[in-house]
Amino acid sequence: MAYPDTYYKRTMADQTARATLSGTIECDAVVIGGGLAGLSTALQLARTGRGVTVLEAESVGFGASGRNGGFVGPGYATGGDDIARVVGKNAARRLHQLSVEGMEFIRDNIQSLGIIDAKPEPGIMSVLRYDDGASLRAYAEETRKEYGFELEYMDRDAVRSVLKSERYFQALRNPSAFHMHPLNYLRAIAQEIERLGGRICEQSPATSVELSGAEKRVKTAGGEVKARDVVFTTGGYTGALNGRLKRSFLPIATYVMVSEEAPDLIASAITTRNAIGDNRRAGDYYRVVDDGRRLLWGGRITTHAASTAGLVKELRDEMVGTYPQLAGLKTELAWSGLMSYARHLMPQIGRMSPGVWYCTAFGGHGLNTTAIGGKVIAEGILGESERYKLYEPFGLVWAGGLAGLAVAQLTYWKLQAQDWWRERAA
Repeated sequence: MAYPDTYYKRTMADQTARATLSGTIECDAVVIGGGLAGLSTALQLARTGRGVTVLEAESVGFGASGRNGGFVGPGYATGGDDIARVVGKNAARRLHQLSVEGMEFIRDNIQSLGIIDAKPEPGIMSVLRYDDGASLRAYAEETRKEYGFELEYMDRDAVRSVLKSERYFQALRNPSAFHMHPLNYLRAIAQEIERLGGRICEQSPATSVELSGAEKRVKTAGGEVKARDVVFTTGGYTGALNGRLKRSFLPIATYVMVSEEAPDLIASAITTRNAIGDNRRAGDYYRVVDDGRRLLWGGRITTHAASTAGLVKELRDEMVGTYPQLAGLKTELAWSGLMSYARHLMPQIGRMSPGVWYCTAFGGHGLNTTAIGGKVIAEGILGESERYKLYEPFGLVWAGGLAGLAVAQLTYWKLQAQDWWRERAA
């Protein structure tokens, strides 16, 4: 299957097509899934000289890894207070520090490998759609004290000087966070894995696995991989290969659109190269791309198949409601993708049994957590650390199946209604 038609596909720098698995391969580790989590794991293993094979059902970056918003910042899909209630304050602090490390891991790879096509741009703004500067100031101070991490407070005038919208009030700007072209980053990582001796097989979905022995076996239609370690890194497109994994998260769809080229019109509304996200649950996120010539805008989630055209109309309504001056900005391209969310809204990272590892459920904050997830799993395989155990309290809990999807959708609608009332009351 070809890549879906996205902005990232149209601007993809590396067009390499890789062969399918043929015959039998013996290596140290086999990674199932060629997205950011899988390739981050494979990269770290290959850097130590381990023999690693990646099996990708479609093409490298086909899923959410290659069609997301491109935001790279610390944190998780759930908040620090919720994490602390489960694991305690000290462990929550360490988990947050891991998320920062994941962000820096990506930045370091871009710099050390010279991935200029990732086009990293510094700065992410988190904006309020109601007036509450005091809470943002308090949060920035707490973050500074707890983690030594500086966030820049922006008052209403500062926000509206770069975002020409009456919908916005205060904001926190993270100068260390950045945004990028995720597919170009990922495909450059794939090239580096191969340069280091790793193997990546595309159009090679795993059809069966044998995990009980010391030597694990993963079969595809065209061959077999034998390895001591197997790592499952599939996300929203996970099939029935590993039932326990598939039952542990929900596939959630999100939607993105990209505008026509209209630099002057876009600049009448947005005069910053920072990426922007609002404070609502599953709210809007957007950034200018192509050196300011286009606007990439994402948001909305659904737990069932939905018309992309219909959801894009809702995105456009949000965009124009926020920036009436963009009413004439045409949408040139739109797409959707499946993310994986666990019930606890944390990534699922760990070991199922000796030699069997998992690294998935990154919906909501995928770029930093896929990076650190792959890194700590590789450390576990290499015996370098057991940092992956910090994620054990957020394991493979059953996500609820169809009932879980229904509850997730109802929860989303409830949160939307709460956001609506809060903004009206402001």
